[in-house]
Amino acid sequence: MWRLKVAEGGGPWLRSTNNFLGRAVWEFDAGDGTPEELDEVERARREFTNHRFQRPYSADLLMRMQQVAKANPVSLGLPVIRLEEHEDVTEEAVSTTLKRAISRFSTLQAHDGHWPGDFGGPSFLMPGLIITLYVIGEMNTVLSPEHQKEIRRYLYNHQNEDGGWGLHVEGPSTMFGSTLSYVSLRLLGEGADGGNGAMQKGRRWILDHGGATFTTSWGKFWLSVLGVFDWSGNNPVPPEVWLLPYCLPFHPGRMWCHSRVVYLPMSYIYGKRFVGRITPLVLELRKELYRDLYNEINWDKARNQCAKEDLYYPHPPVQDVLWTALHKFFEPFMLRWPGNKLREKALSKVLQHVHYEDENTQYICIAGVNKVLNMLVCWIEDPNSEAFKLHIPRVYEYLWLAEDGMEMKCYNGSQLWDTAFSIQAIVSTNLVEEFGPTLKLAHDYIKNSQFLDDCPGDLNYWHRHISKGGWAFSTLDQGWPVSDCTAEGLQVSLLLSTISPEIVGKPVEANRLYDAVNCLMSWMNDNGGFASYELTRSYAWLELFNPSETFGDIMIDYPVVECTSSAIQALTSFRNLYPEYRRKEVDNCISKAANFIESVQRSDGSWYGTWAVCFTYGAWFGVKGLTAAGRTFENSPAIRKACDFLLSKEFASGGWGESYLSSQDKVYTEHEGRRPHVVHTSWAMLALIDAGQAERNPMPLHRAAKILVNLQSQDGEFPHQEFVGVTNQNCLVNYSNYRSIFPIWALGEYRCRVLASSGRK
Repeated sequence: MWRLKVAEGGGPWLRSTNNFLGRAVWEFDAGDGTPEELDEVERARREFTNHRFQRPYSADLLMRMQQVAKANPVSLGLPVIRLEEHEDVTEEAVSTTLKRAISRFSTLQAHDGHWPGDFGGPSFLMPGLIITLYVIGEMNTVLSPEHQKEIRRYLYNHQNEDGGWGLHVEGPSTMFGSTLSYVSLRLLGEGADGGNGAMQKGRRWILDHGGATFTTSWGKFWLSVLGVFDWSGNNPVPPEVWLLPYCLPFHPGRMWCHSRVVYLPMSYIYGKRFVGRITPLVLELRKELYRDLYNEINWDKARNQCAKEDLYYPHPPVQDVLWTALHKFFEPFMLRWPGNKLREKALSKVLQHVHYEDENTQYICIAGVNKVLNMLVCWIEDPNSEAFKLHIPRVYEYLWLAEDGMEMKCYNGSQLWDTAFSIQAIVSTNLVEEFGPTLKLAHDYIKNSQFLDDCPGDLNYWHRHISKGGWAFSTLDQGWPVSDCTAEGLQVSLLLSTISPEIVGKPVEANRLYDAVNCLMSWMNDNGGFASYELTRSYAWLELFNPSETFGDIMIDYPVVECTSSAIQALTSFRNLYPEYRRKEVDNCISKAANFIESVQRSDGSWYGTWAVCFTYGAWFGVKGLTAAGRTFENSPAIRKACDFLLSKEFASGGWGESYLSSQDKVYTEHEGRRPHVVHTSWAMLALIDAGQAERNPMPLHRAAKILVNLQSQDGEFPHQEFVGVTNQNCLVNYSNYRSIFPIWALGEYRCRVLASSGRK
């Protein structure tokens, strides 16, 4: 049976800066598990498979089964609340719902203080790992037969009815998802006619839509590494750009870090024209993936072919001119003397940066794509290197198991982010003493996850922002501080410092709070906005050179409403408790940030939320930031417009439900059937409560609260519905703990700030 191991590690090839806190790895033990446990797992798997086309998103049930069983919770004997249409929402009903919800949620907390959970969804992550392990001959070394079985289960479970695979598990079929998923299954041992016809359906979808020459640039890259696509069919990724002077606005050091650290190792692999072993299976795939004979494919034409299903960001003409010039003139020169001498110098510099990234993230790397690419680079450099050996054990914390099988997560998790939100949610309920042990454990995780130093060396040379005082999205070992994660880490540290240490533990020392404020304010751009990982280093026009076809807004780190709002909230809380520290600068930062939020509001009153679906999320952060900065409904047109927007989207029965298409199309789109979603409803409630809706007309809040109360299940949880996370505008991500965090938070605020003044008992 599979078991989740938390905060464990050791051996010569696994290193940690804080004793592996937050590390979560699934391990298989054939002799483990009672018959009852094994039966429960199989029932969950069958249930998912039987309904996969109606509900393609997993509910993270295997983790929940294990964590609840380990906690062995004592039933509170509290009734399940169901409110009839004619019944009002009462304080008693909400309190009972909250106690049941927090009791259940507390059982899901790991012993190191964080809440484990899925953070996957994209279909292109696992294939990169599978292809890498195949070409370096380490498939069976790194992935056990049980790993491979669960990966195959996941891939089959997320094949669409038409035979293809999407960019993400809820999306329609794309060439990118279909080619890489099909190839992965073949490399994992599936026959061309296997899977009870599933492989034939997948191949038919690929060929019916033009064949693999119509995959995206990232798809072409991975197929070239495998040897089933010619490198001449790729647009160039020249490593020489790393030798350009940094003053140029298109220097890669000015790119958004997630793009920078992906194209960095890509440029090394492209510059080397690395191709894996040409095995009989590779030769078979050359026949299976194309309409034409492999040796007759026009690779030059293939460079810019892309299926319409994938084409979210078409190449502007200027980009095609650039790629053609690089392909026809620059690359031939680089491949022979004297150009090859310059290429060697460029590859050496790229390799330096790859190793710096690896060493400063304990070989976790910033995220899943970059992790696999860096590992491949280290193997290409030296298969017996220490760097490659240090990469291997960190692979496993990207692998996540649920009832739908095993996937690869985008990140090594959302540990800090979820923990910070969980603390705020529980504290909002005013049930602190009752759930003190949960808060204390979470507080320990926050304290032990703060960066105490900057990365070594000249940060400008390595294109890194300062770290000291910050927090990462996931774990300290992951090594990349983020502006809003730093803000939320600071916010909860301040919040818990106002509660008795006998309940929540000793507060964070003042000097560490000062470091956090220094780090946080260093992220503010001239326009008052905060981007994610770094200052915005170049211009929006750089998006003209976005080569990905399938992702939007990836070229620079744009200032966004979520990060800016989090910064305002944390700095306001800090100013209230430490009014003398850098007061003028803190005041100026809050004011400029609030002005930025008002300046990026859309004409309909909404904000575009970058990291989640989409307008309800943006509205929550927008309103929360403005109210924290001292704006009110009475004196802020932005808040009034935001409230009008949210109220216009509430269903007549109560609640909100927003489709992921809102993020993709940038137009508010409801869920089909106008179904309330627990997370979207919670975000809207939180925004309206902060905006003072209870004083004007509390009925929309009462309706929404009734929806949340009635959606709670027998075990105290709320339903896991459609994914709410988004990356790069159109790729869904699963924040599996949001279904617990935000209903608790919304009902907590509702109980203390709406019901308390309404007189409802």
